[in-house]
Amino acid sequence: MYQFLTSTQADQPSVGAPRREIPRRLLHRLATLTISALAVAFPQTPYSKALSAESTTRPNIVVIMADDIGVDGLNCYGGTSYRTPRLDQMAAEGQRFTHAYAQPLCTNTRIQLMTGLYNNRNWLYFGCLDPKAKTFGHWMKEAGYSTCIAGKWQLQSYDPPDYPGSELRRDKGMKVWNAGFDEYSLWHTAHTEDKGPRYADPVIFQNGKFRTDTKGKYGEDIWVEFIHDYMKRHRNDDEPFFVYYPMTLPHWPFVPTPRSKDWGIEEKMHPPLGTTGGDTKYFPDMVAYMDEVVGRVIDSVDELGLKENTLILFYGDNGTDRRVVSNTTFGEVVGGKGATTNAGTHVPLIARWPGRIKAGINENLVDSTDFLPTILDAARKSVAKAAKLDGRSFYPQLMGKVGTPREWVFCHYDPRPGWDKDKFRMERFARDKQFKLYGNGKLYHIPRDLTEQRPIPAQYDWPESAAARAALQAVLDEMPAPEPE
Repeated sequence: MYQFLTSTQADQPSVGAPRREIPRRLLHRLATLTISALAVAFPQTPYSKALSAESTTRPNIVVIMADDIGVDGLNCYGGTSYRTPRLDQMAAEGQRFTHAYAQPLCTNTRIQLMTGLYNNRNWLYFGCLDPKAKTFGHWMKEAGYSTCIAGKWQLQSYDPPDYPGSELRRDKGMKVWNAGFDEYSLWHTAHTEDKGPRYADPVIFQNGKFRTDTKGKYGEDIWVEFIHDYMKRHRNDDEPFFVYYPMTLPHWPFVPTPRSKDWGIEEKMHPPLGTTGGDTKYFPDMVAYMDEVVGRVIDSVDELGLKENTLILFYGDNGTDRRVVSNTTFGEVVGGKGATTNAGTHVPLIARWPGRIKAGINENLVDSTDFLPTILDAARKSVAKAAKLDGRSFYPQLMGKVGTPREWVFCHYDPRPGWDKDKFRMERFARDKQFKLYGNGKLYHIPRDLTEQRPIPAQYDWPESAAARAALQAVLDEMPAPEPE
């Protein structure tokens, strides 16, 4: 090796020595012959071919977000109470993330997901997205994508008219036709008192008008058909498409699905909401139907011949409802929706792109702000530093590269002000895979204390906990902590 380096260096022209120019045509010919020889010597596998095409491919992108399901709800994460064969198959074919986290409630997560910003930077009120915000709909249109959204909106108006202070907040959120989507089919697009059912006989606002044909139909069925039709019409377009499907399942009211034996019984399908919201005995049916409709979206992509050029991401917006108790291979889990514990924030994340994403487990930290930079990365859309996004792309990891994984996840959680949200208070934490530090100084070792019952006093720190305490405190110190208006 030493002789090779010496002889190579000796052959280099000295500074100022005359250089002989090699004709460009000859250089091109030599390069072509070299590449051809390498291709014969090192034939590509399907996976390596996919990686080599990565620099020029802009995939269709489908983001599916389930409403109120933690990792305890899926078989592939160790859940045993429900049947999720299609999501398990998706995980087997793609990448399953073991450290994906969300905010404890839906609006908090949805705003972060759509804007790439933490709640401490653009929060208005519960159920309201700042109308000045730039959503991933806007970003993806700038990237040259056609855009579609179907499912749950609930980001324009939330407080009922008789709630104290509602006159300051009603109808102050973003209207869906200004959110960057070419087509939409959505539930709860205006005031809460006008939202109507989301499941049986749903109230759906679609492309500028309310549908009048939903009697006897089920919301998720309508949206999956809408998405299928959209993808079918756009599959041969020059521009790729972006579909965002914020599901309503399996959020309460707990009611029968079209697969339930009680489907069609009026008092079961439309119970008085009040504080009960149906019967939790239907929750397993709702999870199974959630799984089924995700499978239908995947089948549509495949049947339309789009499998090899479509990235699908499945994610949960927060933990399972507190009224639901699930069995897992790790023990019984009480739903943690609304709480900052693992049960309220640890959610499934599965990525599928056959031929591009190598199947396996991903242990990187991910939170909801990371989706916007990830899909922009996939779309080859650069982001100016002036945008100051909080999220970090995990697209390189999907493509088998090291990337720049997170060292921590931050949560600024305060769902106030808003109807029924006065019972909450501001909570802030930063966490890594092992430790979680709250703004009040309480540190927890999560693998040994999932329900956060035993904070670690600073005087009893060991080297790892002391290092984590210092690193996570630095994160909290850098993050603004605004009070709600």
